[in-house]
Amino acid sequence: MDVGKKRIGLAVSDELELTAQGIETLQRTRIRDDLVQLKHIAEKWVVHTLLVGRPLHMSGDESRQSEYTREFAERAAAHLGLPMVFWDERLTSVEAERLLRSSGASLEQKKQAVDRLSAVLLLESFLEYRHQTSDAAARGE
Repeated sequence: MDVGKKRIGLAVSDELELTAQGIETLQRTRIRDDLVQLKHIAEKWVVHTLLVGRPLHMSGDESRQSEYTREFAERAAAHLGLPMVFWDERLTSVEAERLLRSSGASLEQKKQAVDRLSAVLLLESFLEYRHQTSDAAARGE
């Protein structure tokens, strides 16, 4: 999840945790309604763990958005009854916007896609990290 004040970008992985694909972007309304929608989406996609982008300053310090995101993510995890992992999302939105700029997408298409693409990049980063650490463990490193 790439949690924003207006939208939540969402992505899921395949069962083998090899790929990430963006799914519908959740348009925020009220927290209670957002949680209900997330529960439906999590059930539909058989979600086992919530991966939540952690917005940090480039220095690594927490931001005001970090606090808001943490509070929302904790409520979501409790509401869904799922474990949650925070993952550094620095530069995912910047990278998503760069990719969309180079794609030739219209401004409206970019606005609709940036949150989803940010969630995909976040999940891809996490999956790559997990594969690297499990490969290193298998090699005895």
